[in-house]
Amino acid sequence: MAKSSQWDGSRLVDDDAESDMESCESEPGSDLEKAEYARREPVARFRSRDALSAYSSSSRETSGSHQHLLSTSPAKRKSTFYFYKIPPRVVRYMNWALLSTMIIIAICLIRASYTSSRQVEMGTVEKSAPKPPPWEAFPFLRRYHGGIRTLIPKNKNTPEYPHDQTVMQNITVSKQEIKPVPTSVPYDPYPKIDAEYAKKHECFLDALETIKVPRVHYYPGVVKGFPEAVMGSYEVLGLRDDICFDRFGRLGPYGYAYSVKRGGTGAGLNGDREGADELWKVPDSTTEVDYSNVEWVKVQAACASKNAARFNPVKKPGQNLFLDLKSDGQQASQENILEPEPSLVVDDSIVGKRDESRIPAAEANETIIDPETAHKNVTLLPRTAILIRTWWDFHYTTEDVIYLRSLIAELSLLSGGEFTVHFLVHVRDDNVPIWADKRIYNRILENALPAEFRGMGSLWSERQMGLIYGGIQESFFRDLPVHGVYRSTFMPVQYFSHQHPEYDFVWNLEMDVRYTGHWYHFFDQIRKWTKAQPRKGLWERNGRFYIPSVHGSWEDFKQMVRVQTEMGTESPNNIWSGLKSSTGNSVPGSRIAQTKSDKSIWGPEPPPDVLTNQNDAQPPTTYEKDKYEWGVNEEADLITFNPLFDPDGTTWFFTEDITGYNTTASLPPRRAAITTTSRLSKRLLTLMHRETVLKRHTMFSEMWPASVSLHHGLKAVYAPHPMYIDRDWPPSYLAAVMNGGRNGASGGARTSVYGGREHNFKGTTWFYDAG
Repeated sequence: MAKSSQWDGSRLVDDDAESDMESCESEPGSDLEKAEYARREPVARFRSRDALSAYSSSSRETSGSHQHLLSTSPAKRKSTFYFYKIPPRVVRYMNWALLSTMIIIAICLIRASYTSSRQVEMGTVEKSAPKPPPWEAFPFLRRYHGGIRTLIPKNKNTPEYPHDQTVMQNITVSKQEIKPVPTSVPYDPYPKIDAEYAKKHECFLDALETIKVPRVHYYPGVVKGFPEAVMGSYEVLGLRDDICFDRFGRLGPYGYAYSVKRGGTGAGLNGDREGADELWKVPDSTTEVDYSNVEWVKVQAACASKNAARFNPVKKPGQNLFLDLKSDGQQASQENILEPEPSLVVDDSIVGKRDESRIPAAEANETIIDPETAHKNVTLLPRTAILIRTWWDFHYTTEDVIYLRSLIAELSLLSGGEFTVHFLVHVRDDNVPIWADKRIYNRILENALPAEFRGMGSLWSERQMGLIYGGIQESFFRDLPVHGVYRSTFMPVQYFSHQHPEYDFVWNLEMDVRYTGHWYHFFDQIRKWTKAQPRKGLWERNGRFYIPSVHGSWEDFKQMVRVQTEMGTESPNNIWSGLKSSTGNSVPGSRIAQTKSDKSIWGPEPPPDVLTNQNDAQPPTTYEKDKYEWGVNEEADLITFNPLFDPDGTTWFFTEDITGYNTTASLPPRRAAITTTSRLSKRLLTLMHRETVLKRHTMFSEMWPASVSLHHGLKAVYAPHPMYIDRDWPPSYLAAVMNGGRNGASGGARTSVYGGREHNFKGTTWFYDAG
């Protein structure tokens, strides 16, 4: 066969090799291995045509036997069809764009993670709107505003609420039941003075004793269908619930509903005035009082002076040794200096003093003896101070002035000096040296109060408290200073009591506290009831809301609390109570679970580092042997208007605001009462003062007095005063919510109403956020 080779473009095609492959396919007797190898042999490429010609002339070119049988070569790739081939430059740009996008996304994710973490730490995480609470679906009550024309006797009233949930009350008033405006009656809740007490002298609003103190007026009966108090009880405390007040009878004696020209406030002159003018036509009623010329500091001091024999005599406060230090080394006379508490080393010069030149002798606490009773064996009454908490730039509205007038008239003047109203004014600028310059002190104090109340206040500042109570560890809990008014509301009260030991008790009242009834009647009945309470089971009862429609009588409630404490309950809320140690104190990280029952508090419950040797009250017998006798006829050291709950395990925001205590092993036992409106005894305030000065101990404002009482075995009482609610809550559901803590208490578990569930107080009549 003639042999030939041809050049096909860039590759050489061997015709013999092709013919051999074809024969291999058609002739069965051919060499299959060589044929297969020849078929896969790649065509050699040469760059030189001469070399190709020389190589093709060799005999080895026409035969496949010279190739090694085991050598292999890759198979030919099938050609791929591309619709469009992207240029390499564009691909590079796209890769760079993709890489940049991934880097930007990573940076954004890191930034978002950091921002979210900071929001969680600061508590500013924006959450989706939660579902409305169940109580918002309850209908509003309608018989709170029935009007005085629908008054009926209390024993004939069918209250709109609470009621049997199976029968909805639908109380209506027909036209025939609407009566003419009844006649109001002057209210006199003051007890008659027994022979064992000194005589009470009448007080007046002027120095000539011609202007009598006006009396508030009330109407017998209640509005038809008027709801009952759902929490607390009039009957238990001995308060009157068979009368009612309107705005003219309650506020009219203090300047409401008559013009400024006649000495009033000018409020209430427009709108419905039915019954306003009849107030002054009632027999035994006073005429309109011109308050433009009344100086309350002199009026109150004169009343205290006339009735000084009714109280324990006190010596004039000691001189300020720092300011009165004699240049010749003479020591000031110690005869009239009040003895300080042992071991107290506080410099009295730090606190600002009142301008004694503007205060009459009785206000300066001089001892004035009544000749008629000087040699009689009479029972003396305790002195009580009403501290009004305000600040130096507070704006006093007309309603505020009326409220303050009612406090002074009803608690101080008409009681014969049993109470002394005093303003504790907070100077919010720490750079003002109120304790260093008497002129600055007097100027600020004069401008801080309305003209009619000037001379009745004392100034304090947070920096001043930092100097008096120095050495306290600063934690800036929730970014608040430890000496600030929010975290340490009672520091100035403690020091006020230390400077004024003549007061056996101190009421701490905020400017937004109001009472629709008579102040003296309320405070006096609260004092009597708390004094009569036995100590057995007291702390356990203190921790619960009393709901008469669910709990029954007070005796039933008392026994229910005893059973819940001693036996425990099957309430599912118990699984949310905090883990406890065997001593009852919460231990961070502890895995010791609580028992089903609770330990009854009997005597002091001190933490390891509490101030010792303070003559703490000790039980006269064991808890089991006591017959509800210990504590009866003992004045309460602390009176609160909200339950004294256990904050441990709750979601309350300030449960761990504890300063100065050793918390490495456990947190100290503690109790808290929301709002600082309370009555504190001199004994309690002295212990709080000494704990702060000597041990550097303090806690959050609403936890501090109750916890000190718990540590030192003092008598603390929650007074279940009447509380109303604006919606038709099922009483059993209300009881489960308000006492939703451990074993039927209001605290001690995450399900407590205090903390994240305080929205349930909306619509009640007593809470800091009830509106």
